[in-house]
Amino acid sequence: MRIPKLLQAVLVLAGVYFGFIVVFDVILDAVIPSSLLVMYMFFVTAGVFMVFTYDEEGTRELVAPIKALVEDPSKRVWRNIVFVIVPLAAGAGTYVQMQPSFEAPLELRTIHPAPPSTAKIYGKRVNLLKLENPFRKLEKEDPEQFRELVEEGAAVYIENCQYCHGDKLDGNGPYAAGLNPTPLNFQDVGTIAQLQESYLFWRIATGGPGLPKEAAPWISSMPVWQNFLKEDEIWKTILFLYDYTGHSPRSWGHE
Repeated sequence: MRIPKLLQAVLVLAGVYFGFIVVFDVILDAVIPSSLLVMYMFFVTAGVFMVFTYDEEGTRELVAPIKALVEDPSKRVWRNIVFVIVPLAAGAGTYVQMQPSFEAPLELRTIHPAPPSTAKIYGKRVNLLKLENPFRKLEKEDPEQFRELVEEGAAVYIENCQYCHGDKLDGNGPYAAGLNPTPLNFQDVGTIAQLQESYLFWRIATGGPGLPKEAAPWISSMPVWQNFLKEDEIWKTILFLYDYTGHSPRSWGHE
């Protein structure tokens, strides 16, 4: 018995959908963001129907069941059932998706995890309690050179960081919607305004993999930027972050 083309298309889409779930949840042990899954399935659906309708005969065979359901008087009962079930299913799906959840989160997440006292960064062990931005002193000693360093940091940020954290440093970059959790909003007084520059240097340089293992699992999409940026580029980027947002970095011993 030959499977109708419409059913073939539905089976292919269902197979691809559950294939994504198996690959991410079982093989990769990672949760695929719903927005990303929707985007994948959109392109897969478009591709499947392009293949199934590549000629007139295929198109007629694909739409034949739908046309028969709508036009054939003998299928009036089934037509009425479908016309009732489909809107109800769409409404139920929308309701479930939009309904707020009052359940506690599966895990609590610390926005700013406590850093280690020392960390290996750029192949050397650094004391984060004493680490300072080597360019910060130029803010008072040589304002003109300081502005040049801030501009250099801005260029590094735009080239590497704005895709997630946004061109306004508000966490609304073009890739932000596909990340869970979303990138931090540096404009918020609860983020970098509460932190020392050494903390930012540690988080940027070591990225998500550098978060404390004893408090795992941490959720972070931050790359290990010490593999891509020079040490002075990170420090200059930190200058830009504080300069653009108008915040001042906290200093050790000051609340």
